[in-house]
Amino acid sequence: MPEGDTVWQTAARLRTALAGKALTVSDFRVPRYATVDLTPGPVDEVLSRGKHLLVRVGDTTVHTHLRMEGAWDVYPSDARWRRPGWQARVLLGTDDCVAVGFQLGIVEVLARADEAGAVGHLGPDLLGPDWDAALAAANLAADPGRPIGLALLDQRVMAGVGNVYRNELCFLRGVHPATPVAAAGELRAWTELAHRLLLANRDRTVRVTTGDRRRGRTTWVYGRAGRPCLRCGTLVQSGTLGDDATPERQILWCARCQPARS
Repeated sequence: MPEGDTVWQTAARLRTALAGKALTVSDFRVPRYATVDLTPGPVDEVLSRGKHLLVRVGDTTVHTHLRMEGAWDVYPSDARWRRPGWQARVLLGTDDCVAVGFQLGIVEVLARADEAGAVGHLGPDLLGPDWDAALAAANLAADPGRPIGLALLDQRVMAGVGNVYRNELCFLRGVHPATPVAAAGELRAWTELAHRLLLANRDRTVRVTTGDRRRGRTTWVYGRAGRPCLRCGTLVQSGTLGDDATPERQILWCARCQPARS
């Protein structure tokens, strides 16, 4: 699933392509919105909110979420798409380019005044103007018995952390993902570190959490199951973690650098 930095980059690309321009193409390939026509626009702004994307056109907002497989690509108007046409869900085009949303997990066309119904539940946006490390820490503290590895994925706590950052944050804080929030140490340190990591990667094409851009060394534990820990050499372990509110997803950890706590 794309993380907050990926969605921020997507919003930046769409903003460059569409913002301030008249729409010549408005094609929603979702039955519920098949008759919606946003031409001639113009597109007022494009922004990310955690993992959500908002394209504002007059009094209307196009709300999308990439989920696991989704992506927005921008092409010259006459260019061949890199993905099959049957995966396209939304097309928004101008005289010179077209933005195509493929395999989007959520597509909604809302009144702009109703945006809060789509994103109002989110915690502080790690890459947004509302970022508040203290509030995010207080949100974490609200459920002290929950595993820290699940709390970090809860977008109501802070918006933008996905599975990559969840695992990397736990390594960098020296905490096993199943450790209860109450035993995970200073929570403000977690939220400030999350902000620094996403901010550092916001403009990068390759996500780096180790400071080492060499292939195979960009992350501490994510994608490294069964390989030596870059810090101590212990083999990185993998498992799953989930609960009634969060589907099980892969966790990775170094048993030496991240001892289990209860």
